[in-house]
Amino acid sequence: MQVTSVHVNLRVPDVAAARTFYADYLGMSAEGIGMDWVTRLSDPTTGAGVQLLTRDATAPEDPVASLKVADVEEAHDEARRRGYEIVHPLTTEPWGVRRFFVRAPDGNVLNIAQQE
Repeated sequence: MQVTSVHVNLRVPDVAAARTFYADYLGMSAEGIGMDWVTRLSDPTTGAGVQLLTRDATAPEDPVASLKVADVEEAHDEARRRGYEIVHPLTTEPWGVRRFFVRAPDGNVLNIAQQE
């Protein structure tokens, strides 16, 4: 599996208020992803980033991190082959992402995604 980027997901009560802290204080740039329950911010120089979310809109649990991969089908098949718990099934979301959630052996839930 090839991971192409990673964003830590931080659960916040108000995305707009939290975005102000990360953008104004930390100097991160907000990426317009067009959803009120999640936003992504990244450092313009390094590309390091975070995602702020109130609650995942379609999944039963909130992931602690979102990993973009080159081939989400391959990642899903490998997770199943290894017997890892799939928390949210492989789904093409209305916002153009194909993703699934997997529980790591340590209990953390990860969002594994590929842009469509």
